Amino acid sequence: MILPAHWALFLGIFLSFFIKNDSNIPQTAKKWSSHLLQLSVVLLGSSLSFHHVLHEGSSGVLLTAVSLFLIFLLGYFGIKVFKVEKKLGTLLTMGTAICGGSAIAALAPVIGAETLTITISVTIVFLFNTVSLFIFPTLGEWFELSQKAFGTWAALAIHDTSSVIGASTLYGQEALQVATTIKLTRALWIIPITFLFSFKLKRESHSSSRPWFVGGFLLMSLLFTFYTPINRFKEVFVYISKNGFALTLFLIGLTFNIQKMKKIGFRPFLFAISLWLLTVVLSLFYVKFLI
Repeated sequence: MILPAHWALFLGIFLSFFIKNDSNIPQTAKKWSSHLLQLSVVLLGSSLSFHHVLHEGSSGVLLTAVSLFLIFLLGYFGIKVFKVEKKLGTLLTMGTAICGGSAIAALAPVIGAETLTITISVTIVFLFNTVSLFIFPTLGEWFELSQKAFGTWAALAIHDTSSVIGASTLYGQEALQVATTIKLTRALWIIPITFLFSFKLKRESHSSSRPWFVGGFLLMSLLFTFYTPINRFKEVFVYISKNGFALTLFLIGLTFNIQKMKKIGFRPFLFAISLWLLTVVLSLFYVKFLI
């Protein structure tokens, strides 16, 4: 990988402070980031296999569905309580409910989120991912969670797939297997949730636009699941997708505007951390006492 996604974002933000106000760089970066983001989402479909859903069965689908419903419900009320801008709150909820940056990347073009909104939501999610990687294994041992319980907890409460795998690897092989299966099942909810938002916005605005890239994401996922010969190219597609996403975040970082950021304030962070902590606590209660 050329540069990890979070470092690409931070590099873009850093360079944005040296861009003159009359420069056309931010506008150009905004234009190209939109196209590249959608292409990266399409290619990301190659990394998600429906075999994981079939292996986990209806229990895994039901578990992730209930988790998503509760997080979106909490997010809906949280946006009102913390008075967070709706699109920003929606992206933070999406990232918390499904799979962090990937889910945010998929939903952002559908709801027409501004680059600053994407920057804030992705930055907050990356921060929580880093924290999760270090504290979850320690908390798992402190609460004396079994391998299965920890894997389930990590898959439900940690945003990004890579951080779920990292934390579960530190806890044990069984935890890793459980976490990977449930997490990938959870990640596949990107498809119906994104289409649901698209349908809702279409009815509200009477727009004829379609999230074509989500259809491409689904097609890629189906192709790499059921057409075995193409799997030899899987690593190539995943590599291009991850670097495309990193480059997208770099371009988004270039559009960063400190004055707009000051107007937004700390409310989004307080909303996001409250939503995440509720997710962590509720999912911990589930794995500790209900399974």
